[in-house]
Amino acid sequence: MMWVKSIQTALNYMEEKILEELSIEEIAKQANFSVFHFQRTFNVMTGITVAEYIRRRRLTLAANELRKSDERIIDIAHKYGYETPEAFSKAFRKQHGITPREARKHSGNLTSYNRLVIQVNLKGENPMNYKIIDHDAFQVIGVREEFSLMNEQNLTGISEMWQKAHTDGTDELLSSLNNGPVQGVIGVCDDKNDKSIDYWIGTAYQGETPGRFEATEIPASKWAIFEVHGAMPDAIQKVWKQIFSEWFPSSNYDHAGTPELEVYSDGDASEEDYYSEIWIPVK
Repeated sequence: MMWVKSIQTALNYMEEKILEELSIEEIAKQANFSVFHFQRTFNVMTGITVAEYIRRRRLTLAANELRKSDERIIDIAHKYGYETPEAFSKAFRKQHGITPREARKHSGNLTSYNRLVIQVNLKGENPMNYKIIDHDAFQVIGVREEFSLMNEQNLTGISEMWQKAHTDGTDELLSSLNNGPVQGVIGVCDDKNDKSIDYWIGTAYQGETPGRFEATEIPASKWAIFEVHGAMPDAIQKVWKQIFSEWFPSSNYDHAGTPELEVYSDGDASEEDYYSEIWIPVK
């Protein structure tokens, strides 16, 4: 359960510093996570980004102050990190559906987002099929892009990268080159530092790297391999959430901190019987 306590520690830190300038590096540090793994875990667990959580909480607190105090709207805007009343009003209306002035006059309803408390389900509502294996290092070839972690660019950029690979036929070409020990097209997350990640769309390959691709080595690891059955992306997102909310808290394993893999088999990813896997390095 130390993993759950770590996430809650970071949440508590965000709440305590909600009026200050918050950096994702410092937030992740509270949980003793890398920036990438904290962002990923938080997003999987809550369905929103860290930045969105902070924004929602600030606008909720700002709305409470508008209703309960006589403080000027411009002062409240500055207090919660908005440089101009116009920027504050735009964000406020987007969340609450009314303007700050209307909120002050108690005109209309407000949308409140409460402080998060992490809870886990140790019963396991749905069974998880997984295995633990030791696997030697292997080579992956493919295409690589670097994504910044500072504005959570990676959360949208990776999806766009996959769409491009489907459109231009890169995924089909990689599938045809697959001759390594892991079968399928592989998504690889490699967070080498706290500023950015490398994301690969590739395949396991033995031999010299074909001209248009780059190569990387996946280190020898102990892997927890989870089966995913169902259409993308819902099926794999559901299993990711189970891993973080059920499996990690109740297992004796920790994330090893090396790259994670998503392994996609040949076939129609929109079909209900489509098969894929999540590989997580553990220790």
